[in-house]
Amino acid sequence: MKLICWNVNGVRASVRKGLYEVIHDFDADLFCLQETKAQDEDVKTALAELERYPHIQYNSAERKGYSGTCIMAKKVPISFSKDIGIEEHDQEGRVTHCEFEEFHFVNVYVPNSGSGLRRLEYRAEWDKAFRNYLAQKMKDKPLIVTGDFNVALSPKDLKNPKSNYNKSAGYTQVEIDGLQAMIDLGLVDSFRHFHPETVKYTFWNQRFNARKTNAGWRIDYFLVDERLLPKVTGAEIFDQVYGSDHCPIGLTLEL
Repeated sequence: MKLICWNVNGVRASVRKGLYEVIHDFDADLFCLQETKAQDEDVKTALAELERYPHIQYNSAERKGYSGTCIMAKKVPISFSKDIGIEEHDQEGRVTHCEFEEFHFVNVYVPNSGSGLRRLEYRAEWDKAFRNYLAQKMKDKPLIVTGDFNVALSPKDLKNPKSNYNKSAGYTQVEIDGLQAMIDLGLVDSFRHFHPETVKYTFWNQRFNARKTNAGWRIDYFLVDERLLPKVTGAEIFDQVYGSDHCPIGLTLEL
């Protein structure tokens, strides 16, 4: 089973940049998107020609042109759902979920703490609420959660850790602790499990032409339940795929 995750930074713009070709080349069983930046009907229209994915779940923000997540599945899931059930956290379309016989699958676009860390306090509250949501899912069956977590977990996960630590959104101790608390539920950072020392990034700031110099951040993850880890055969970062300020990441497992 192949799973692909990609923050496309606008699904309509991404279609114009070759999203269909990327999706067809990967031919994944589950393909999930973050930052669709479109309302449900707009996402549906943008992805209308993807016949190999008859089961698509959208979750759009109330604010137009902002946030949004989507899961595309070849196999019909037991159920689809969205959001975490807390009104103050469910306005931005950040969570989509589907359930299969073997596991729960959650796709997330975690809030960015923003310029000047103006949203860091809210981000900390969101992380706690999302952790509780994941814990509830794990009581039922094993879990895979993927998406843009908007935080680098360790110094090897960004180009300039010293200058960014506790100064920049995505590398404060508050954000690191939030992600670590989720991992401590019994999840594994799959890329780091298979590639403990590899330096690869998933995001490059477009304002600073950072992709050319590879001044990036690894902020997109597949976190896998320890109970499923023996069935995971690989985890990759596809940093040669363009079309967004992020690149796709992947997970393969044999069920």
